[in-house]
Amino acid sequence: MPLLMTKRIFLLTAFLFIGCSQFSSAQILNPAKWKHSLSKNQVVVGETVDLIFEADIPEPWYMYSSDFVLEDGPNVTVFVFEPNSAYKLVGKLKPIGAKKKYDTVFKGNITYFIHKATFKQTIKVLSEGAVVKGTYTYQLCNNESCLPPNEKEFIFENFSVAKGNSSSSLHTVPNSVKTNDYTAITEPPADSSKLAATEANASVIKKQTRKPLVLKKRGDSDSKNKSLAYFMFIAFLAGIASLLTPCVFPMIPMTVTFFTNTSEGKHHAVAKAFIYGISIILIYTLIGVVAARINGPAFANLLSTHWIPNLLFTIIFVVFALSFLGMFEITLPSRFVNSVDRQADKGGYYGVFFMAFTIVLVSFSCTGPIVGTILVEAAGGELRKPILGMLAYSSAFAIPFTLFALFPEWLNSLPKSGGWLNVVKVTFGFIELALAFKFLSVADQVQHWGILDREVYLCFWIVIFALLGFYLLGKIRLSHDSPVEKISVIRLMLATVTLAFTVYLIPGLWGAPLKAISGYMPPMTSQDFNLTLTNTAIMTAERDSEKSLCDTIPTYSDVFKLPHGLNGYFEYKQAVACAKAKNLPLFIDFTGHGCVNCRKMEANVWSDPQVLKRLKENFVVVALYVDDPTKVPEKEWITSTFDGKVKKSIGAINGDIQVTRFKNNAQPYYILLDPETEELLANPVDYNPNIPEFVDFLDEGKTNFELLRKE
Repeated sequence: MPLLMTKRIFLLTAFLFIGCSQFSSAQILNPAKWKHSLSKNQVVVGETVDLIFEADIPEPWYMYSSDFVLEDGPNVTVFVFEPNSAYKLVGKLKPIGAKKKYDTVFKGNITYFIHKATFKQTIKVLSEGAVVKGTYTYQLCNNESCLPPNEKEFIFENFSVAKGNSSSSLHTVPNSVKTNDYTAITEPPADSSKLAATEANASVIKKQTRKPLVLKKRGDSDSKNKSLAYFMFIAFLAGIASLLTPCVFPMIPMTVTFFTNTSEGKHHAVAKAFIYGISIILIYTLIGVVAARINGPAFANLLSTHWIPNLLFTIIFVVFALSFLGMFEITLPSRFVNSVDRQADKGGYYGVFFMAFTIVLVSFSCTGPIVGTILVEAAGGELRKPILGMLAYSSAFAIPFTLFALFPEWLNSLPKSGGWLNVVKVTFGFIELALAFKFLSVADQVQHWGILDREVYLCFWIVIFALLGFYLLGKIRLSHDSPVEKISVIRLMLATVTLAFTVYLIPGLWGAPLKAISGYMPPMTSQDFNLTLTNTAIMTAERDSEKSLCDTIPTYSDVFKLPHGLNGYFEYKQAVACAKAKNLPLFIDFTGHGCVNCRKMEANVWSDPQVLKRLKENFVVVALYVDDPTKVPEKEWITSTFDGKVKKSIGAINGDIQVTRFKNNAQPYYILLDPETEELLANPVDYNPNIPEFVDFLDEGKTNFELLRKE
């Protein structure tokens, strides 16, 4: 049985600490729900009828109305009606019940809706067979950000009317165009400005000589939900792994014995066991709730990009590692623990809750680092993630106590406590130490210290995992370890896997991409010695990509480098100017030094020959780092229209471009843009390791660009 438990320990540990870091959270935000209706069900030729448009607005969002115009103001709601000789507009579009206030950011009066928006447009029916078609474009904002402007189509048809026939009916057909959260900002047809709903609308609609692009929908809600579910699965495994630590495992039989050795009978014992398990879940979930309250988008961005929190995380993980390795124990103040324990002694259901609280506190030296790891990985700005992560973790932690209380005979099948528990703890220590370098690498990249380039990072990882392999072989003993006279076959196999992983890392010192763990490595561009650059394909890409550059030295090329020998830009305006000159579409990569998924995309997707060929030949590439603190000259500072703050660094300026222009603040985020009109050529995509889908994304943008040039 100990052999089996050791195998489980290794597998759970691998899932926990390697799988847990794979996620980044971008929130899925739902648009308003629209419905259309008529002011009356019967109409005759020559009469008027009101077209009513209503939108339910989810909290905490609000929608700008249609009856104001400000220079450099927000995106107002715009209605466009297609011309038709069977009807005519009567008067202006009327927003009903809009609120009004002075906006300090836009420096003017604005009108807006909360909870519900209503618009009315009166039309006069001129003949039978009237069909009213058009579009409305609206935008939802909250106090922190805005969604992209969203365009939907509407149609009122089947006007079965005759002159003087008061019994004729009129009805609407539901909208057939499904809304996309991150849809392209398309403009109305060329002749739509002739029939703009209001003078205000007409002033914000640009005339066009071409039809708007119809972009494919690229929804990502399924992948985000799968990512969250996978994160919960990893957190659940972390809870199981916590049970196998020296602080928790010996307490299982002790606690279960408390519930079974009671004079109240089995019924009460089982009830208390259930309450005990639920109490553990509530306590840990409360921790997740507290973390979620402070884990907004701005806080999450600070954690992932600023060098100070990343340096702090490095120190915390090193402390966790030293604790697991046996240098010291992280414990809570004994006075506090004893106070809670005294409450547990009072008995009854009240005492059961405090007994659960006691085990949470007593086991903190082993569970604290694991819980901390989950909460750090959940720091993505999403409210649900830390709460659900703690719910999954605590469920796994609590289930065994409840089950053993229901079936106490199972206790006989548990392995005895012993030295194998310390092996679990030490294994955690080595892995925590390896993860500490991940955070130090982020701080190093952001600040351009140059102390932890890729080969230096790999040297540390190779040594750490080699030591772990030798430890599992029994060649290394720490202070709390029992003597190892011989090792089991399972332990030998686990050591083999660990040492094999160490050997896998070694070619990275000479430039091997190490795609399986690329997200945890510093970028390839930080490696000084790289033999893979002698590869013919990479050299060809580097040589040919120079043809797409308009300037010999792109701005900030001394600070940033593109992967795989690609040449490109690192400043938005310069890239747009080059794309115009070369008559090529623009590929924008919103990225960051601390972006794990950015490195994964570069290593696993960009390196694919199909993708690399397209990036090289079909686009001007610009990488915009949103977390770089490098200050720019004062003449290049900008004042954000989003928050009114002055942006003084490369990262702040690039981040403002992403938020104000594309209404997104997650990385990676990929945009295909027409440099002439600066309109989207395809719906943006975020992290997606599916190479065929990324190829389709690039091809769609290139095809739409060519269509525009033919018109």
